[in-house]
Amino acid sequence: MPIVRYGEPLNVLVVAKGHPYLRDPFMAMFDDMEGVAASLVEQPAAQRLMNPKAMRGFDALVLYDMPGIDFRAANGPKFIPPDDDFRQGFRALLEEGIGIVALHHAIAGWPLWEEYGDLLGGRFLYQPAQDRGRARPDSGYRHDVVHQVEALAPAHPVLAGIPEQFELKDELYLFEVYEPDVIPLLRSDYAFTRDNFYSAARAVGGHMYSNEGWAHSDGSNLVGWYKRAGKAPLVYLQPGDGPVTYADANYRRLITNAIRWVSSPDAKAWARGQ
Repeated sequence: MPIVRYGEPLNVLVVAKGHPYLRDPFMAMFDDMEGVAASLVEQPAAQRLMNPKAMRGFDALVLYDMPGIDFRAANGPKFIPPDDDFRQGFRALLEEGIGIVALHHAIAGWPLWEEYGDLLGGRFLYQPAQDRGRARPDSGYRHDVVHQVEALAPAHPVLAGIPEQFELKDELYLFEVYEPDVIPLLRSDYAFTRDNFYSAARAVGGHMYSNEGWAHSDGSNLVGWYKRAGKAPLVYLQPGDGPVTYADANYRRLITNAIRWVSSPDAKAWARGQ
């Protein structure tokens, strides 16, 4: 199992792709992190590294990917299940206690593998689907929302140095959040109602910024949490759409804090229930 080597950089594997992103400004966040050495690997190659053997020497995994969805397919999107090798390797990684920080659209990954959503603490649905035994509509999105974020657990290491309230301009989701299964870190003051969001299914069907004919119940305003994923500590931060957020000092501190926490002996012991 990787251990935190005090006085040396934390080695972090960053996984991206499956969703468009601007690589240089995104990786600039990690380049500027003191005490963190980040290696970027994009999907689908990254799937072969997300297992204990390949991640030997890494302290944490950062997910900024969206695997399992082919947006180029005819009459798309086409959903693709993970293969057995990936599932087994990922589960083994969690059993070893490798900490995970999941960002923004990572919550939409592997739509045909419901366990993945359970591990992350929620799901963004590009099409209506069964979710935990309930028929649910596709999720909603809204770009460039200016909103206030409230820090809910100031004493937690992920929120060290974060103001009790701060402003972000970013994309928000109206999605499935498993609030009973997660420990809240951040909430938004935005109204998570159908009229404030657009349908993801209509967007991938060629109708951006539309909620015509779309029905969705009010959603959670939780935009950051932590939880146990198997025997591993996991932090999910919903913000992170693009360069404006990448450059935000509070967002950068949140990610840095989250990486340091999930890599720490304290977080690993907590996740093991010790």
